[in-house]
Amino acid sequence: MKKQKHLTKMICLIILLFSLGGCWDKKEIERNAYVIAIGLDKGEKARLKITYLIANPEFGTIQQGGSTNEPPVEIISFETDDLVSPLYKANTVIAKEISYNLMKNIIVSEKLAKDKDFIRWMYDTTKEKDIRRDTFLIITKEDASKFIIENEPKLETRPNKYFDFIIKCGIETANIPDSTLHRYLRITEADADLFLGIYATTEQADENQNHKGDEIFAGQLSTTGKTNKTQFLGSTVFNEGRMIGKLTAEETRISLLLNVAEKAPPMLITFPDPFKEEYRIAAKISQLKGSKVDLTTKNGASKIDVTLPIHMDVLTDHAIENYAQNTQKRNELKNYLEDRFKNKMMEFVSKTQEEFKAEPFGWSLIARKKFSSISEYKRFNWMEAYQIMEVNISVNITFGDFGRQSRLPKIEKIRD
Repeated sequence: MKKQKHLTKMICLIILLFSLGGCWDKKEIERNAYVIAIGLDKGEKARLKITYLIANPEFGTIQQGGSTNEPPVEIISFETDDLVSPLYKANTVIAKEISYNLMKNIIVSEKLAKDKDFIRWMYDTTKEKDIRRDTFLIITKEDASKFIIENEPKLETRPNKYFDFIIKCGIETANIPDSTLHRYLRITEADADLFLGIYATTEQADENQNHKGDEIFAGQLSTTGKTNKTQFLGSTVFNEGRMIGKLTAEETRISLLLNVAEKAPPMLITFPDPFKEEYRIAAKISQLKGSKVDLTTKNGASKIDVTLPIHMDVLTDHAIENYAQNTQKRNELKNYLEDRFKNKMMEFVSKTQEEFKAEPFGWSLIARKKFSSISEYKRFNWMEAYQIMEVNISVNITFGDFGRQSRLPKIEKIRD
């Protein structure tokens, strides 16, 4: 009986021992320095200059009563030859252990992104197990180190929340593309399409560009007041892993509308009023279903026919045309908008064929289905075929609402 009790105690102790085994490598949060973003620039002596934006986990916590004498972030820059070893080199200056667990932003200068060896440095991210594939890729007009230092959000001092909020809002409003490390590597390895990265800057343009509507880049939106000067707007174009150009906000939205891989998010746009040139009309557009893309090849020539359905809510009517009540004006507006969308898209497609030599719409996925084998598809050589391909686009607009109060008074009666 005693032996049985003794055996039972031993079994309980062993089970208890195993249950405690998962705590042997635990680390207290205050012992780590959490990197929120890394910046990459061209180095002078070494290959790269890396910048760490490190968050203070104790800043704004309940334990600190919502305030602390410590700064919310720490920034450190130094030169290196790769992206793996700096994680340990930084501990010569930073007292806490460097961690990539919360890192979701890689910020790269435009100068480095255009370097022919840029793809080599980006593949270092696949070697470091703590770098997540959903990390956002942000390209800056200035050096990444300068961008990180100059970026000073006013309402959100915690850097991880700031980047989360501004990138999420930018993607949802189609001001920037959904640009992740996973997409960059996947599109680069497929070697058929263009990858679009997020474009941002802290530098303001000398001239006011607000009159251009959506045909602007980050830094060209003129603002006044007391706010952060950082802007996320437009996109950068990558071919075979290297930056070759950039797109305005309008061009970015066109690329999202024509993309067959996923539906574009709802967008707020403006366009000239076709009835009174001094006014512009604001509208919200969305895709209730994706675009239809058909590829045909005949006698060595290829042609793509794209049908794009767009649902539109007209939000302003400064010309007081009463589109909800006036069928004729509404039909004229529909024809004007369909022609305008088509012409803008055809201009952009021509730009991708002549300047970029490839497309960011995912049309190569449609082309793959036309061939019985991978080798046959490779012989077709999609990127070269696209450059001389005939492209036809038709836009079909369906109107929704014309504002909360669709019926408007006659302006003459108001003035009388």
